[in-house]
Amino acid sequence: MSDHPSSARKPAGELVVVTGMTGAGRSTAAKELEDLGFYVVDNLPPSLLPDVVRLVDESQGRAQRIAVVVDVRSGSFFSGLRSTLAQGTTGRDATLVFLDATDEVLVRRQEAARRPHPLQQGDRLIDGLARERKVLGDLRSEADLVIDTSSLNVHQLCDRIAEAFGTPETTLLRVSVISFGFKYGIPVDADYVADMRFLPNPHWVPELRPYTGRDASVSDFVLAQPGAADFLERFVPLLGSVADGYLREGKRFMRVAIGCTGGKHRSVAMSEEIARLLQDRGYVARAVHRDLGRE
Repeated sequence: MSDHPSSARKPAGELVVVTGMTGAGRSTAAKELEDLGFYVVDNLPPSLLPDVVRLVDESQGRAQRIAVVVDVRSGSFFSGLRSTLAQGTTGRDATLVFLDATDEVLVRRQEAARRPHPLQQGDRLIDGLARERKVLGDLRSEADLVIDTSSLNVHQLCDRIAEAFGTPETTLLRVSVISFGFKYGIPVDADYVADMRFLPNPHWVPELRPYTGRDASVSDFVLAQPGAADFLERFVPLLGSVADGYLREGKRFMRVAIGCTGGKHRSVAMSEEIARLLQDRGYVARAVHRDLGRE
């Protein structure tokens, strides 16, 4: 078992293709990618993708990162996206990002924006969404990164995009270790979920209750509990093994959710420690605390 990510050929320049449901945040993602230094093209017919890459390569060089937003507004052109990416005609390694959300959230956002759905065709908004889901079904299953924006605000979505594309090390696996509280629900887009409720809860220690798992007193208490070290010794190498497999399969994103009751003490301390241990193994990892402060 390797302790470090497998080496991968570094692409001449990164190509990110953003697609997904109407109202799921494609425009927000595009703006954030532009802020990160990407050359961004919105509403691009997929058949023109190789031409855009060629023009950018000629005018700005192969190192310039490119992001394109493709969606059902492209009409019949949209059907060519899968074949364009599969054929590798762009000459770049492409990352396909799919933005999604529940129908309830998408309807609320579309009604707030007071815009008809591009596939509504005079019917109800929910009918347009159903048609769009059918068109996009295969792309969602093939995406390298799926982001469910149902519970994300604009700033949180920007954080997710920056988390994925904010460093030049585009061929390294990026691991997000997310602490959460079970009473608020399990993160819907987690690849792996671990439950820390087998450890004693600092909430019941009066002098620790006001603090969080990011404070040394709480972290030391959690990590010193019976079973904590054994869990880390088993779980982190498991993640390393899986991470190597992700890289071999061309996937560069992994989300590991670490839960406790309220997402304040145990899950936070263990997420920080897991992220640190993964960093020691050479992975790009960071801890993200979804429910911290929510109590």
